[in-house]
Amino acid sequence: MTGSSSTRIGRIVRRLRQERELSQQALAARLGISASYLNLIEHDQRSVTATLLIKFTRALDVSIEALSGSEEQKLEAQLREALSDPELGNDMEGTAHEVAAVASQAHVAKAILALHQAYRAARHDAEGMALPGGRRLVLPQEEVRKIYDEHRSYFPALEEIAEAVREEMARDMGFVRGEGLPQAEVNHAVATRLRQKHGVVVQVLPLDDALRRYDPVTRQLVLSDLLPRESRGFQLAFQLMLLEARDVVEALLTEMEPSTKEARTFLQIGLTNYAAAAVLMPYMAFLKMAVANRYDMEVLSFRFGVSYQQAAQRLASLQRPGARGVPFFFVRTDPAGNISKSFSACGFPIPRQGNPCPQWNACTAFTTLGQIKTQIVAFTTGQSFLSIARSSMGMAQRWGDARPIRTITIGCDLSRAREVVYSDHLNLDARPTSIGISCHLCDWEDCRSRAFPPLKHRLIPDINERVLRPIPFEGP
Repeated sequence: MTGSSSTRIGRIVRRLRQERELSQQALAARLGISASYLNLIEHDQRSVTATLLIKFTRALDVSIEALSGSEEQKLEAQLREALSDPELGNDMEGTAHEVAAVASQAHVAKAILALHQAYRAARHDAEGMALPGGRRLVLPQEEVRKIYDEHRSYFPALEEIAEAVREEMARDMGFVRGEGLPQAEVNHAVATRLRQKHGVVVQVLPLDDALRRYDPVTRQLVLSDLLPRESRGFQLAFQLMLLEARDVVEALLTEMEPSTKEARTFLQIGLTNYAAAAVLMPYMAFLKMAVANRYDMEVLSFRFGVSYQQAAQRLASLQRPGARGVPFFFVRTDPAGNISKSFSACGFPIPRQGNPCPQWNACTAFTTLGQIKTQIVAFTTGQSFLSIARSSMGMAQRWGDARPIRTITIGCDLSRAREVVYSDHLNLDARPTSIGISCHLCDWEDCRSRAFPPLKHRLIPDINERVLRPIPFEGP
């Protein structure tokens, strides 16, 4: 690994070593090289052979993909997006080298991103002061999403408590130690445990303004009769883990230190949702089934009794060291392009501000409700991904209400696409669809779907010519 790859891997090795709190001497001992040689590698003054590359994956307990620079690329994309915020008034023309240099210093880059996040929150907060009733417009979800990104959407403590609860439920149902709880028995086992261990009475009744309501005083859980079976099962598991994983979740909240009460509550809900998913889709059983069926989400959802979205989101969390699945990203969008939930374990640059690219199948899948649409996409950075999108229509609460429509999109780096069943009828060597993070940050020159000009290029309108591109601008 030489040239640019060598430059990239030095930063990656240093970051991974520091994350694991290893000294250069300790990592060098694991690799069988001198600390001085490792120091040269980390400062991009020595190339890395294929043999040494394999040793790095074993010593740091990471996959080859983790050494590909996806984390660094994601950080650089986030930094460029933050610095290109129109409210900052920055001209980012010709600053690619400077942005890359700042991004190479992870602590500095993350500090800048934290400052930008605080600025955005303050801006929203200030705008909110003018609203009647003193309503504040803050976005704690952004803070929660950042925490998920930092943990690669994998929380081992929650996996452990979920596995322990599931084993206890299997024994309570009469299964011997080591014999797993059958998927067909999970919902019944969860409801039984809620009643017998926690005194929670579950009822399914009409609810006008909610899907789930729990009264901690009377210990009564009411689920809406409009919820489909798999959603009822998930809400039961959520309630169980809200009670049984409380101490684990509280420890994680203390460690992560969310900055506001709202962010803390959103994070508590998210972590409890994670624990519920781990109960319904135990890690190793789900991973083995996913690999055996090449990540066919419809098969996974049927066999584990969960929804398509629940199965898709679980795929994005299969990042246990030593037992990793294909690293996926997960994005949920609405027809307006709003991203309401997202995770990424593969370096996919998910927009933090503005709408996603209209040429991405996460946006075009709304025209084919219920159908799975596949696409090979590429960014100007050279990153290419397999993208799998499926839109669905939810149920209206009452006649006359608009039925909610959402698209669930998952995907992986193109280098892993052949491990996924959805690549079977695609020509992976064909020219990919060119997409960008958002129009403001996209450098593709020949896009006819562009809605806004790129911030870093000078516009060149010509009164005597109407070109195919909706917004003409100078190339790099």
